[in-house]
Amino acid sequence: MPSTSHQPSTGSHLPRTLGPLMLWGLGVGYVISGMYFGWNLGLAAGGTYGLALATLLIIVLYITFTFSYTELACAIPKAGGVFDYATRALGKDAGFIAGMAQIIEFVFAPPAIAAAIGAYFHIFFPQVPVTVIAITAYIIFTSLNIYGVKAAATFELVITILAVTELLIFAGATLPHFEFRHIQHNAFPFGWKGVWAAIPFAIWFFLAIEGVANVAEEAINPQRNVLLGFGSALLTLIVLCILTFLSSVGVAGWEAIVYPSPGAPPSDSPLPLALEKVTGSSGWLYHLLITIGLMGLVASFHGIILAAGRATFEFGRVKYIPQAFGSIHPRFKTPANALLINMVIGIIALLTGKTGQIITIACFGALTLYIFSMITVLVLRKKEPSLPRPFRVPFYPYFPVVALIIAIISLIAMTTLNIAVALVYFGILVISYIWFHFFVKQSMHAAEINNN
Repeated sequence: MPSTSHQPSTGSHLPRTLGPLMLWGLGVGYVISGMYFGWNLGLAAGGTYGLALATLLIIVLYITFTFSYTELACAIPKAGGVFDYATRALGKDAGFIAGMAQIIEFVFAPPAIAAAIGAYFHIFFPQVPVTVIAITAYIIFTSLNIYGVKAAATFELVITILAVTELLIFAGATLPHFEFRHIQHNAFPFGWKGVWAAIPFAIWFFLAIEGVANVAEEAINPQRNVLLGFGSALLTLIVLCILTFLSSVGVAGWEAIVYPSPGAPPSDSPLPLALEKVTGSSGWLYHLLITIGLMGLVASFHGIILAAGRATFEFGRVKYIPQAFGSIHPRFKTPANALLINMVIGIIALLTGKTGQIITIACFGALTLYIFSMITVLVLRKKEPSLPRPFRVPFYPYFPVVALIIAIISLIAMTTLNIAVALVYFGILVISYIWFHFFVKQSMHAAEINNN
């Protein structure tokens, strides 16, 4: 049986502590900030129907992708996620590129969310700069992840439940005021081009759910619990996505949750804008949303930091980056060094102040991950038909093929509309691969010769 990589060194194994409820909390928590901010910018790009059609396409992508990815996560429950899967199926070169794409996604998403957390707290503490708050959040939640995965996952579960509850309260308050004429108003201003342009914002609704696979190595009975965690998280997120979309736009039309006032720049706070039309800005329900709404940001920020630590840890464990990043803390049994280096990179990205571009780079990483992982599902079925697969994707090969096609279309859409950011993203991949090919592989080959 082919090896996924070098064998982990002694002392680099992660303990199994996570059950299906914890995995559900992580899966929903990774994503839920996307319900609170960012997605409404897709309305400015495509109108109600443009974003709705893009979102339906992306829901199909995530349904077919998630079930396909679960097959890999259950068969190969390792912290590296797509890196381990692609290495096993496609070789070290493809595995490295897939792993780098995953690290880019998980390392670049938190700075954007940290900026939103900083801006949010700045409302309550205007004397404290946004950047200081954001960096403080990085330090606090990286420390919590270093302290222990069980504590981190428990915290994630609690704030995720709060964030989900708040979205349900929001829907309950706004849906009685829903009017279909608001959905129809100026609903398709840019035609099919708007659907194309809205795709990245539709992806933001679900970005990073695949992080559940990165804690499969720490799951109790991963062959069963990863499926339960993944499946229940996706179902929860689809319901919340549809509820949030309809209840927000249905109150006063899409312009009302994009532009705070005529001529104003687009807002990152669609839910307060919608609720303000119902309760005003002084009601207790409005202030409850503003207060608990922070939980959605914190849940995703904290959860993606956790997944990012595992992705970087796996690269260190197989010596694709310095081996120190592949070690676990002797006391806390967590990938402390990997978490710390991710924090440093994230803070550097945060200090650029280019939140929109950072989000887009994270989406590029996600789509690359989806493409490589779906190819991996198809290749492993032929290459290793006898590989134990406790869960098999339904409707094979249609699910992975559909996910692969939609991911490719989405990547093309994002590239054509974000050429400068695409050049940065692919430049990072190319430079990383050149370094890997000419330095890492050479040193690994020399070590193998010496060992023989």
